[in-house]
Order: sequence, then C-alpha cells, then structure tokens
Amino acid sequence: MTSAHKTVDACELPLSGVRVIDLTQVMMGPVCTQMLADYGADVIKIERKGAGDLSRSTFEPVAGTDNPIFCSLNRNKRSVSLDLRDAQQMAALKTLIADADVLVSNFRAGVMERMGLGYEACLGLNPRIIYALGTGFGETGPYAHKGGQDVLAQAMSGVMARRADESLPISVYPTALADYSAGMHLMQGILLALLHRERTGEGQKVNVSLYNSMLAMQMQEAAMIMMQDSEVNWAAMPLSGVFETKDGPLVLVGAFKPNPLRDICAALQIEDLSKDPRFASLNEQFRHKSELHRIFRERFASNSREFWLARLEEQDLLCAPVRDLREALVDPQTLHNQLIMEAEGEGQTLRLIGSPIQLSRAPVGLRRAPPRLGQHTEEVLRDLANGVATEAL
Repeated sequence: MTSAHKTVDACELPLSGVRVIDLTQVMMGPVCTQMLADYGADVIKIERKGAGDLSRSTFEPVAGTDNPIFCSLNRNKRSVSLDLRDAQQMAALKTLIADADVLVSNFRAGVMERMGLGYEACLGLNPRIIYALGTGFGETGPYAHKGGQDVLAQAMSGVMARRADESLPISVYPTALADYSAGMHLMQGILLALLHRERTGEGQKVNVSLYNSMLAMQMQEAAMIMMQDSEVNWAAMPLSGVFETKDGPLVLVGAFKPNPLRDICAALQIEDLSKDPRFASLNEQFRHKSELHRIFRERFASNSREFWLARLEEQDLLCAPVRDLREALVDPQTLHNQLIMEAEGEGQTLRLIGSPIQLSRAPVGLRRAPPRLGQHTEEVLRDLANGVATEAL
C-alpha cells in the first residue's frame, strides 16, 4: 500500500495502546472512531453479520467491493462481523469490552440496554471503560426515543430555519453538518475522559447528541436571543453576499474594517456610498440593503471574477471565488495542505480526505485500508482466545 502521506507506525502515535470497540454506523459514530484510529487507537469495528454498516450500501459502489461513502469513514480500523443474537458471539463481544479502553455506540436511546450492553452492565465488565454514546436527542427527555438523524437535528435545533434572506425557501443543508460536528464532539469527549482516567483511574460515560451539537454551533446567535432578545444573522449582513460576475460568482464579506463600505466602493470604482445618508450607518445599511446590493450586483456583473477579486484584494477586503467541491479538491491550497490521502487498496485506488488536524510529530497515514466486512473476525477472535490484549503491528 502506498500513500501520499508519511506513514507512521501506530506505536509512535498519541493513541497507541488505546483499544476501542466500535459499535457505530453511518456517520456520527464512524467519523469519531476514524479520528481515534488515525491517531493510533486500535479500533475494532463490530458489524452485523451479512450486512455490516449501513453506509456500505448507501449508494451503489463506484469501484471495488466497498462503497466510497463507507471508505471515507472507516480507514485504519479492523472489521469483526458478529451475530449478536448468538450467545457465544455476544459473549465474545463482552470479552472484548472487558479488555477495551473505550466503547462507542450511536444507537437510538435504550438500544444498548436492550442488548444487555448498557452503561452499568459494561461497568461491571470493565470498571475503567470509557462508555461513549452518541444519540439524536439525548438519553432522556421528550425526544429521547425519537429516531435521530442529521436533517432532523438541523430542523429541530433552528439551524434549518436560518437563511440569508427570509424570502428564500427553507431547505436542507446539503452536507452532514450535525453528524460531523457531533462526531467531533464525541471524539473530544472520549479524549477528555481518557485524560481524566489517566489522572484518576476512573472510567466514565460520555454523552453527545446531534441536537445539542447543533444548538452549541449557534452559541453566538443563542446568546443574543437570550440576553438581548435580538436576532443576529451573519449571512444577512448588509455588506456581505454572493455576487455574480461575467464568469462566475464571488463572495464578499465587508467586515473588520473602520469603514468597509468606503473600501468596497473604491474597489468597485464608484462614489463613496458611505457618505450617502441611506448607507451612512449599519442600521441604515440594513434598512436599505436591497438598494445597496442592487448597486453591487450591477457593478460585479460588468467584469470578470478575476478582475473584481483583484480589485477587492487591493483594498484588503475579505473575498473569494465561489467554487464547487470538484474545484476545491484540486485547488493548489488543498494539494499544498496534503489533505488528499491516496493509496492502493484491495482492487481499487483509494482517494480520501485525510485528517484536518496536523500534528508535527504524528502525521496521519493510511495504515489499514477500509476493511472488508468481517475481514478481521478470525484474527481478533483468535487473539481473544490466546489472551492477546494489544494489536500486533
């Protein structure tokens, strides 16, 4: 296997020696456990026999035997396929939990208890266990047993209703915002619990929900409502917006300057509108935003994106071209940051987004390709029978 990233032996990584039993699927849980695996944890992914993680079949595979959606979330892990309705296989899982540092799941509230794997039961197996649970809305409360999903969390937390202009229709944010942010919060909670255990010897429960993560993401807006009964909408600021040029859109953020409107007008080669009473203050700019943006749109439409970006940059204004993901993936900055991970897997070329966290002494590498369903079942169960507590690398 080859990779554009420097491959570091797991024993040199920060989470070397940490064993994680991963009962997660889809995105929230797997994005958390992949981050743990990237930095050296031995992540054993427990999958349903015959079916595996739901993300293996989200879309028809484009190449090879595994779905790119699955591959994007499950590198550096080992896959063990078990039928947990079988008493012997459930016993094997409990033995794995007894020897683990962390157990991660993202089932609906109550499912782990019905499986006999609730927190108290797992604490009985392993008093030092970090029991990490990701749910849609929390373990208790009026929505605890409601199915949790990214789009539902966007809707119920207020995120979906927020848009730049009230005249725009409410729509689903097209990236899994709740899943990713909650997965990162879950990973942070696990790291904090591991640090606490290092100091005290005590394991504990870590609880994260999609709903809480989406509310936390709106901390500034929420504080304004709760403390000032006032709305703030960063996308609706009067000197910011997306504007079409002759050959493509750009985004402008008119902020963090003493008089940004004056500098925007200089870039657009028009009179200084900050002297116009209609636009002389932020409140007036809000009141007359439609007029202001009409002027901006007319000017931006008169020349190319490259021309206007250069003019805006000359005035030290925050601006950028609006690109699609295909363009962003081949952007020189993306390549310079070495964010694309390339490797030859089993029967296909893997091209994945790597970790956004860069440690100078522990760069992330692709030590294991995303596993085939049950690829490591025999290996892990054999080690279990032989009493091997750590992964041989």
